[in-house]
Amino acid sequence: MSELTGNRIRTTAAKLGLPHLAETINEFTRREISSTWSSPRNSPSGTTTASARACEHRGCHTTKTLDEYDFSFQPDLDPRKVKDLATLSFVEAKANAALLGPPGVGKTHIAIALAVAACRAGYSICFTSLDDMVRNLKAAETAGRLTSKLRSYLRPSVLVVDQVGYQPLERAEANLVFLVISKRYAKGSIILTSNKTFSEWGQVFGDEVLATAILDRLLHHCEVVPIKGPSYRLKNRLQAIERETDVA
Repeated sequence: MSELTGNRIRTTAAKLGLPHLAETINEFTRREISSTWSSPRNSPSGTTTASARACEHRGCHTTKTLDEYDFSFQPDLDPRKVKDLATLSFVEAKANAALLGPPGVGKTHIAIALAVAACRAGYSICFTSLDDMVRNLKAAETAGRLTSKLRSYLRPSVLVVDQVGYQPLERAEANLVFLVISKRYAKGSIILTSNKTFSEWGQVFGDEVLATAILDRLLHHCEVVPIKGPSYRLKNRLQAIERETDVA
């Protein structure tokens, strides 16, 4: 809820002699501010939502920004393409962004940085790995709460789905992913990261036809950013080994 909207509701409540409504709005605002952005590993459900106010209030100290990304280490990646995404025009258009490449090249870093930028611009965010999303949806379906759980992935302006393709899905699991993507189509943006090319998604989702249906909706309005460079994590490890060798 924006500050302007909250103030309008408080003013109207006062005019109507409804002090309890104003107090409820104040409590809601306090809860919104107290929420914080954290990594999926620190979130009990595997997902994280954040408002722009919470993002600014907390400083997003556990997140990544594009300023921290070393573009010089990925010479094949055009920084302008990523920075164009950071203008959030694709979010405004309810389009998608896909970051593809091998492990360690910084896909998740860029995805989080774009989500932080969207958060600060006032968009609502949900961050999840694909495995966590599928697990949560399966548990909700078993408990008869699938519709309610779906809303948590459909409501935010931006849904970040990390690590698509690291584990193959069963057909029932792939159907749940299709449900999310089809229902978000043209209604909200998706930012995804994957270590698989789109031609390999049939293996990921266990069905070529279903994978094609997912890609059809996902790629209709989508900026695709391939990253083919070396691994940052491997670079750091090699540097550590070199330092140890020099000391020895």
